[in-house]
Amino acid sequence: MALLSPRPHDDPPRRSTAAPKAAPPLAPPTAMTGRQRLVLVVLLAAQFMLAVDFSILNVALPVIGRGLGFPLADLQWIVTAFALGAAGFSLLFGRVADLFGRRRVFLTGLAVLAAASLVGGLATTPTVLLVARVAQGLATAAVTPAGLALLTTAFPDGPLRARALGLNGALMSAGFTSGAVLGGLLTDLLSWRWAFFVNVPVALAVLLVAPRLVAEGRAAGADRPRMDLPGAATVTGGLVALVYGLTAAGERGWGDPLALGSLALGALLLVAFRSVERASAAPLVPLRMLQRRTVAWGNAAGLIAFATETSLVFLMTLYLQRVLGFSALATGLAFGVLGAGTVLGGVYAPRVIGRYGTRRTLSGGLLVQALATVSLVLLGTGHGWLGLLLAATFVGGVGNMLAIVGFMVTATSGLPDDEQGLATGVATMTQQVGITLGTPVMSAVFTARTTALGGGTGAATVLGGVGTAVLVNAALVLLGAVASAVLLRRRDG
Repeated sequence: MALLSPRPHDDPPRRSTAAPKAAPPLAPPTAMTGRQRLVLVVLLAAQFMLAVDFSILNVALPVIGRGLGFPLADLQWIVTAFALGAAGFSLLFGRVADLFGRRRVFLTGLAVLAAASLVGGLATTPTVLLVARVAQGLATAAVTPAGLALLTTAFPDGPLRARALGLNGALMSAGFTSGAVLGGLLTDLLSWRWAFFVNVPVALAVLLVAPRLVAEGRAAGADRPRMDLPGAATVTGGLVALVYGLTAAGERGWGDPLALGSLALGALLLVAFRSVERASAAPLVPLRMLQRRTVAWGNAAGLIAFATETSLVFLMTLYLQRVLGFSALATGLAFGVLGAGTVLGGVYAPRVIGRYGTRRTLSGGLLVQALATVSLVLLGTGHGWLGLLLAATFVGGVGNMLAIVGFMVTATSGLPDDEQGLATGVATMTQQVGITLGTPVMSAVFTARTTALGGGTGAATVLGGVGTAVLVNAALVLLGAVASAVLLRRRDG
């Protein structure tokens, strides 16, 4: 009987009930397809053109004023009219792109930009020019977030997206710095009107090619949420009031009642916006997104990066022209070195991110920028100091672009595709507000210091004001570096 009893090791094998192991996730692709390269070229061409628009008129402002009869005190409105539309409406148009089609908003914005640029170039009165500048700003507010959303959704989260954003950041920053050079050349060789006309053929070329290459994108589903009109009204009004107040403060001083009133109104509307969004069933900006550490602190770091670098260009313009006696065109050419640094930083940023992670790239880039900026305190009144300025702005440009690409990757990663337009709208708003915010703040610091030194426009007085503002600028960058390193520690990738 013992021979007939099965022994334990004679038991038939049991069929396993455990679930089969899941296949390891596929690694994100690292090589672009031919179509992706073409999409990248088209979108980058549009973004570069928009970046050039920010600064191309700066050198030409006095010439425009003489040509159209602008009073000297009103020249700032040529810049402010653009900034009001670009900064105030970027968040709204980013959400519109999510809901109604990113490609549609992108192409519509480009068409408006081309028409507004043509009108601006043909303007014969200040009123027509300012209307054209407002339209250019609105078009920029539509094209920039829609284009960035198309860019981020065309490339999967990972090395390809980091590379695309790196090139985008490099070209945008290079466009901002080279706009001064291009504006000086066009104004000297042709006319200030060509600073407007140059946009028209680029925009038309992108309009012809983009519909065949770029896929449409919008929030999916038949129950697509409706536009949050109260949220759109409060945030747009708040941003417009904030930008106007900052610009007025930089022009007329921080004690100006209209500037203070605009800043207070902007703050109240933005606080109201938060309350409106909390109560809305379909908010313009879901608070859960703003509560993401990467979105909130990534955008804070981006605000510092844009505000400090663009305002440093303002400070170095004062130094080159009022201390060293450079012409406007020579000043623009000097900033070509800064542009070269930003291009280099944008090209290498994806590799740095791949090796060290976004947090270290963001904080490390800001640290490099801070060290390069603080060295400019040593500048003197002789032309021999030009070498230090060129070296410091080049290194600072590399660091600034590492930080900007790190900010863009941080602020747009880990989000679903149907929120990419909103995320890039927030990032675009950060960029526009930073560009607008930095110069008035540094101008106020400069003015306060020169007043304390007795006023006047002598080289020593201007140098003293520039030196103090440079120290404040470097301190802000260093604060951003430390905050990014500490507050983004929970997510590094």
